[in-house]
Amino acid sequence: MEDDKVSDSIKEHVRQQFSKNAQHYVVSPLHAQGGDLFRLVSAAEADGSMEALDIATGGGHVANALAPLVRRVTAFDLTKDMLAAAAAFIRGNGHTNVDFVEGDAERLPFPDGSFDLVSCRIAAHHFPDVPSFAAEAFRVVKPGGKLLLIDNVAPEDDRYDRFYNEVEKRRDPSHVRAWKKSEWVRLLETTGFRVESMTRFPKPFRYRDWCDRAGLPKEEADRLESKLLGAPDDLRHFFSIQTDDAGALLGFSGESVLLQAVRPS
Repeated sequence: MEDDKVSDSIKEHVRQQFSKNAQHYVVSPLHAQGGDLFRLVSAAEADGSMEALDIATGGGHVANALAPLVRRVTAFDLTKDMLAAAAAFIRGNGHTNVDFVEGDAERLPFPDGSFDLVSCRIAAHHFPDVPSFAAEAFRVVKPGGKLLLIDNVAPEDDRYDRFYNEVEKRRDPSHVRAWKKSEWVRLLETTGFRVESMTRFPKPFRYRDWCDRAGLPKEEADRLESKLLGAPDDLRHFFSIQTDDAGALLGFSGESVLLQAVRPS
């Protein structure tokens, strides 16, 4: 019961965070563009007979990219305002084969084996119960169907993992945890998927844009900047922490991965 209360509290944080910043995510270049989105669409090997589900659709960029290629897309998200922003974006592009459904990624309201393709891009670090999300994705994809998962990942080194996740949490309280690559592979395969490939993408963050997208107040952004600038040399090197000539923080780098997994027939 206590775990349920914690989970519900986290999800309410997510709703609040994305409700007030919905349009930021629709127009964000990191979300709207990028090689990871292109690779996901390519890996989908989509055709006009497919039913696709995009979990935690956010600004709707994956659903928008898949819509011309498949029979139907279900854009699914926890946050009503985020879905509204995604719907305006996608319908504004002329796509009429996209349904918009509000709900929880850990309790999908769809029958078993409903979809040929399930995607989830840059969202799972907000989920309180990632194993439940993975189990639900496995349940709703057809045998032989694909899961295409993109998310920010933490370094394998525990100390670097803690540092990265603390920075993300301070920037956005709805962040739960970015998983390590090894944790994702183990989870998906123990859930029943067969992981077929993993592609890594460097993820450079322009510091002030990154803070503004999450609506972080300037005072808190300044404090977080001090933490990053005060990091030990090995962390500064690993995360490519960059400053201008005056010593102000310009940005740093993380990474994301695209995992392609199949539910065996």
